Amino acid sequence: MTDLDQLTQSLARNLKRWRAERGFTLDALAARAGVSRGMIIQIEQARTNPSVGTTVKIADALGVSITTLLDYEQGPQVRLVPESQAVRMWSTEAGSFTKLLVGSEAPGPFELWAWRLMPGDSSASDPHQPGTVELIHVSAGELTLVVDGEEHRVTAGASATFEAKVAHAYRNDGAETVEMTMAVIIPPVR
Repeated sequence: MTDLDQLTQSLARNLKRWRAERGFTLDALAARAGVSRGMIIQIEQARTNPSVGTTVKIADALGVSITTLLDYEQGPQVRLVPESQAVRMWSTEAGSFTKLLVGSEAPGPFELWAWRLMPGDSSASDPHQPGTVELIHVSAGELTLVVDGEEHRVTAGASATFEAKVAHAYRNDGAETVEMTMAVIIPPVR
């Protein structure tokens, strides 16, 4: 089974579980997530691998992290994630990518990401639920962080944080590869 097959199966299994635990019908989850009912059915039947944006919308609607949708195993208090088990969620032919390193559900969903943006590449994100906070640390290159249409330059060694309830994007306008780490804190579902 390929990595993509494992990801698709994990999403299907965990989406069904979390939707049932929340008591959401297909229509209710579709409305909360802004995703079609048909897309949710296809994901639950492991017939499609949704985009990162769709996965984030569904995770937000369920009040869980992407990590939880990918793997629901509850282990010991210390959970080690080998590099081989980090999940690559987005990539481009130029070599840019995002990699979900680790996540947690206590006290609410919390995720840690590794990013690489090649020169000229960018990634846009829809707004997340209110209260979602992103923290970014750039270790190489210069990131152009766009939050609600306003550009911010984040140079190597610098960090930034913002409430991600508005549209935002990450861009590499420079000639050097951008390497960064991002933490996402998601408020629990009320």
